[in-house]
Amino acid sequence: MTNSRSAFIPSWLRPVLRPLLDPYRRYRHARLIHAARIAVGLLVTILLTTGLNLPHGEWASVTMLIVIGGLQHHGNIGKKSVERAYGTLIGAGLGLIVVVQQGYLEMPLLTYAMMSVMCGFFAYHAIGKGGYTALLSAITLFIVAGHGYNPISDGLWRTVDILIGIALALALAFSFALPLYAVFSWRYNLASGLRDCAKVYGRIVQGQPVTADEHLKLTARLNATMLQLRSLLPSVSKEVKMSMVELDAIQGHFRMCLSTLEILANIRPADLDKVAGESFKTSLDND
Repeated sequence: MTNSRSAFIPSWLRPVLRPLLDPYRRYRHARLIHAARIAVGLLVTILLTTGLNLPHGEWASVTMLIVIGGLQHHGNIGKKSVERAYGTLIGAGLGLIVVVQQGYLEMPLLTYAMMSVMCGFFAYHAIGKGGYTALLSAITLFIVAGHGYNPISDGLWRTVDILIGIALALALAFSFALPLYAVFSWRYNLASGLRDCAKVYGRIVQGQPVTADEHLKLTARLNATMLQLRSLLPSVSKEVKMSMVELDAIQGHFRMCLSTLEILANIRPADLDKVAGESFKTSLDND
C-alpha cells in the first residue's frame, strides 16, 4: 500500500517524505498522527464558522469530533464515518420537526412525548448493529431541538453547523492524509506477539519458574495481543482485500503457539527435579 502511494511521488521528494511514509514509524506514532489530523480538522471548522460568523458554530466542531474523533484506521474510517453522519443527519432532521411543531402547536406535553418516543425508539436500536448511529440520532435531536423551546432559527442554524461539520469530517476521512492502516498494527503486533512467544518458550526450556511474575506478565500480554489482533481483522480484511476466513487462518497459528506454550508449561517437570528437568530440556532441544 505504501509502495503504490510512493509511486506517485517524485523521486527527489521521496527522501524528504520517507519518515512520513515509513509504515513502522506511522505505526509507532499512530496516536500522534491521528491527533494532528483531528487538530487540523478542528482548526479548519473553527476558522470557517468564525470567519463566516455563523451562530452556534461550535456545533460544527462538535459534529466533526463525533463523526471521526474516535476513528483511526483506513479500513473502518470510511464506512463508520458515513454511518455516524447518517445518525447525525437523522437527529438534526427530527430536531427541526420537533421545533417546528412546537412553534406552531405550542403543546409542550406533546413535544415531550414526541421526543421521549423518538429517543426510546433510538435506544431500542442502540443495542445491536448500528447502535452508535441510533445513539447519535438521539443526541443530535437534543442538540437541535433542546427541549422543544429553541427558536426555529436556532434549530436551522444548528442544523447548518452540523452539516458543515459532517462535510468537513467526511472530507478529512476520505482524503486519508497519512492514512493509518490497520494492517500495519496487525503485522507489527503479531510480530511482537511471536517474539513474546519465543521469550516464554525460552523460559520454559531454561527451567525458569512458570509461576514467576515475569512469566505471568508475558502470558497476560500475549492474551491481550491476541484479543487486539482479533479486533483488527475486519479493518485488515477491507484494506488488503482478503477474506476474514483467510486472515483468521493465519492468526490461528498464533493461537496454536499460545496453546502449545500453555501445554509445555503445564507438563514441564517441577523445578526442584533437576534430573527430569534436564531430560525435558534435552528432548525439547532435539525436537
